[in-house]
Amino acid sequence: MSNLTLAHARYQFIEQVRVPIGLVASAFFPSASMLAFVVPFAADDPVGATAATGSMMLIGAMSSALIGLAVSVAQDREQPWNPYLRTLPSGPAPRFAGRILTTMAIMLLAALPVLVIAALFTEATISLPRLLFGLAVLLVGAVPFMLIGLFLGFVLASKAAVAVSQVLFFPFAIVGGLMLPPQMMPGFVQTISPYFPSRGAAELIWAATTGLSPQPVALIMLAVWTVGAAIAAAWAYKRDEGRRFS
Repeated sequence: MSNLTLAHARYQFIEQVRVPIGLVASAFFPSASMLAFVVPFAADDPVGATAATGSMMLIGAMSSALIGLAVSVAQDREQPWNPYLRTLPSGPAPRFAGRILTTMAIMLLAALPVLVIAALFTEATISLPRLLFGLAVLLVGAVPFMLIGLFLGFVLASKAAVAVSQVLFFPFAIVGGLMLPPQMMPGFVQTISPYFPSRGAAELIWAATTGLSPQPVALIMLAVWTVGAAIAAAWAYKRDEGRRFS
């Protein structure tokens, strides 16, 4: 990892900490959901509480990846500093890598309150190696949402990015089975749920933290979404670059 990438990551992380509303928002909703829904209804079930904890952590990660990246990229594009950075000979890779590292750090920080609540108020149980593996899987499962956030940030103005990313976030969370266990959702939602990237990411988290077998269709669709989002994000970047510098 280059020093330039680390410099970008440090700069962007300091920016986030100085105005921490994004971090607070990413941590608050899953933590509040843990206290409101998981603790009263699933606290005494070790497997259920562990799976629900993974779901709440993924919600926080999705918020940081999808909403956080969409808004921050869109806001950066509106700043006069951004065109100058894009003319530097280092290219976009260090800045992109720094942004991804910053987003991943925020995801892990947003997961901490959820883990504390699970440890104090539920019977969720997990070994340290499985916990570390689950955190790594959390970052991997959030990749398509980071790519979707980048796509939205490059094609939308900042105000539109806020609205569109939030509109996408809640259907992803609900249909993906993060708010309710999949077996408790209506039949038509259960049918379409495996085709959403949030369900594939959830299946990975549940498998990593509880040992449950993941659904193959959901994992395949997660890979499809990741590839499609990567292509869309690359196209959006090239489109934005062409409009500004050609």
